[in-house]
Amino acid sequence: MGTPEPARRGGLRGFFQRLTTSQAELEAAELQEDLEHEGATPIARCGERQRTCVAGTLRTVTLRPRGGAPALEAELYDGSDVIDLVWLGRRKIAGIEPGRVVRAEGLVSVQDGRKVMFNPRYELRPAGGP
Repeated sequence: MGTPEPARRGGLRGFFQRLTTSQAELEAAELQEDLEHEGATPIARCGERQRTCVAGTLRTVTLRPRGGAPALEAELYDGSDVIDLVWLGRRKIAGIEPGRVVRAEGLVSVQDGRKVMFNPRYELRPAGGP
């Protein structure tokens, strides 16, 4: 027999906490819990000039030129913060689309106050979650 999974917060205290917590906060907490299994660092804890692995859901994917060359940019959200994943010289990558769960690894930098990872290694995760 395996070890039982920890019980979800219940009782009166849990009920009142769920009532007073916004839907966005509940979804963020659930996403963070799901992504713990990926072995990824929460984006909020990623520091500049740190090689790290992050995982989350792509919110937006846009094509934006950088220095005259195409660049595919995707905003990754993990429930704690966001990071921009940028692939230089790419117009499209199969599977990189909003709503997709992605695990990415690379060097974190900060530009204009936003965390950015250029040309990260990435892994597409199953659509149902990690």
